[in-house]
Amino acid sequence: MKSTLSIILLGASLMVSAQQKTPVYLDVTKPIEQRVENALSLMTTEEKVAMCHAQSKFSSKGVARLGIPDVWSSDGSHGVSDEKLWDEWSSAQWANDSCTAFPALTALAATFNPEMASLFGKSIGEEARHREKTMLLGPGVNIYRSPLNGRNFEYMGEDPYLASRMVVPYIQGVQSCGVAACVKHFALNNQEICRGEINVNLSDRALQEIYLPAFKAAVQEGKVWSIMGAYNKFRGEHCCHNDLLLNKILKQDWKFDGVVVSDWGGVHNTDEAVNNGLDIEMGTYTNGLTTQGHFPFSSYYLADPFLKGIKSGKYEMAKLDDKARRILRMIFRTTMSANRPFGRFVSPEHSEAARKIAQEAIVLLKNEHNMLPIPVGKYKKIAVIGENASRSLVVGGGSTSLKVAYEVTPLQGIISKYGKEHVVYSMGYASGPSLYGREEASKLNADSLLNAAVELAKTADLVIFVGGLNKNYFQDCESGDRKSLSLPFGEDKLIASIEQVNKNVVVVFSSGNAITMPWLDKTPAVVQTWHLGSEAGNALVDVLSGDVNPSGKLPFSFPKKLTDIGAHAFDKLCYPGDSVNVQYKEDILVGYRWLETKKIEPLFPFGYGLSYTTFVYSKPSVDVNEVKADGTVKVSFTLTNTGKVDGAETAQLYVSKSKSVVARAAKELKAFKKTFLKAGESKTVNIEVPVSSFAYYNESKQAWEVESGSYSLLLGRSSRDIKGKVDVKVL
Repeated sequence: MKSTLSIILLGASLMVSAQQKTPVYLDVTKPIEQRVENALSLMTTEEKVAMCHAQSKFSSKGVARLGIPDVWSSDGSHGVSDEKLWDEWSSAQWANDSCTAFPALTALAATFNPEMASLFGKSIGEEARHREKTMLLGPGVNIYRSPLNGRNFEYMGEDPYLASRMVVPYIQGVQSCGVAACVKHFALNNQEICRGEINVNLSDRALQEIYLPAFKAAVQEGKVWSIMGAYNKFRGEHCCHNDLLLNKILKQDWKFDGVVVSDWGGVHNTDEAVNNGLDIEMGTYTNGLTTQGHFPFSSYYLADPFLKGIKSGKYEMAKLDDKARRILRMIFRTTMSANRPFGRFVSPEHSEAARKIAQEAIVLLKNEHNMLPIPVGKYKKIAVIGENASRSLVVGGGSTSLKVAYEVTPLQGIISKYGKEHVVYSMGYASGPSLYGREEASKLNADSLLNAAVELAKTADLVIFVGGLNKNYFQDCESGDRKSLSLPFGEDKLIASIEQVNKNVVVVFSSGNAITMPWLDKTPAVVQTWHLGSEAGNALVDVLSGDVNPSGKLPFSFPKKLTDIGAHAFDKLCYPGDSVNVQYKEDILVGYRWLETKKIEPLFPFGYGLSYTTFVYSKPSVDVNEVKADGTVKVSFTLTNTGKVDGAETAQLYVSKSKSVVARAAKELKAFKKTFLKAGESKTVNIEVPVSSFAYYNESKQAWEVESGSYSLLLGRSSRDIKGKVDVKVL
């Protein structure tokens, strides 16, 4: 029977070829929707179902009979992952799959520069295109709710507006290369503790105002071609097959026409997977990374059980056709597009892009007595202390672990800039090996390492401490949250000990999360460098030496203590939950919204970042004092670089409404603009803000609403450093 059926299908295919020289689905001059419908009409039910589930760890089937290629995906919001074995997480050990590591997405957000997001997206898109990927599994835009979340380094900070503005050009850059960006994790994946089963409960306002805007911008402005579901549940249903999130909000309200792919191991039920909006099922019977069993792909929820249900009439053919249609559409937009450009891999241009993004991302947090910059030749003996100075920070972290062509460490960068004869190194502390899903302490003696570092610091003219978090479990790593807000591995004690014997100390730390700094008062200079990728060391010394003036701003708040943050101001049900449910009791007051509204002083506020120069803001003005709800307000001011070096400043515009029918945050970011100025230069800066962005989500009407009345527009250097205010009235 099978052979007879094959002959019939082959005959049908030949008849199509005889009737038209090129089948419509292969004719790249035809509109995509016409090609999709033609291909769909030629496919068997079995072929359609086969497209809806994995055939290997990182691929799903096309239709070989019709010349439609498989879908190949790759991990990596900030680098294209190495090739894996067919059905294992282990590396395939190819010789030609070492990538460029770009900065992590917290670093990208810290640039406050959409042009950097575009450059980032295009560069990583070219690498994915060269590797023949259909889909790049990123970027991530989950909101930074708690500074303990192990995956915060993969995301774009605590503010939905900032994340929205940065994700759109990233997507456009990736997809200009003929590769589908896959925005993740939709939605509410804000912790790693119990991530596979925790049920998130929150208000509709918090959902719409805080946790969905970046995804909405990705769909409606970025026109993203794929979205990945989250592991967690939302209101009782897993997010990878959640009717409200996927069917109603994503596909119905936002008109998303792309593919919903599950997170690996995120599917739990055939009925829900069929009916609740999932299109491609990946990694079932794994926990996302570590579990591998010889579980046949044909047993996936959207494989044989789906096919059997279609044939028995349990499931509508329309459900299958919709999934196949979306997958075909993505294929025709990517691998079967006539306009798909060539890619390139680990090119000089990509190294330059990675370095430039990293330069703009670095945040100068403190600089007393002009400790920085450090001119070449100023110090005869520079002691570099700290494991992160020499440790790889592109390996580990879970799915973002990369096999890189090269990595310039901070120590290498410092030696290159200041000379081997002037730089000495001591490890100071040791963290142990990078292991996924478990923690293992270093076998080196902590006291011996500390004592050796302190002895070295005594004889140095300058100490550059390079520490922070790394990609180990319980640090910046998937599958586990941090245990504390403090620095790990005894670093606080080490820094304090160094400062007892040397007053010239610069603390540099890499992390995707906030930390506490009990040593801050005695430290003249502090630099936040994130995880900067292949060009980390070069970008760091560019800033330390003054070749580049730092311009990064914090994309999330640094609290003085954990309970200062809304997610940690309540009981354990608020975070991390009771292993079954978690309740977002802080509601819309996430990050600086909580700190500002509750009048809690942070260690460093959202949007904060120093420069080697100084900027002066004039009093802001607006083009209209009264405006309708569908109008736009233009805020103008003069920005002057009053210092002696060129630099860049990100002006931030916050909106506040004191008298409102609903509870509001004290202020909310609604616009920002980064301006580059030469020393002594002034520029008029114009920032336009649509009044529609003043809206709140009206839960009773299930709709956005702009409240009439007076609003204050606050112009600042950060959420707490407001330089000017102007009021407008919404009619």
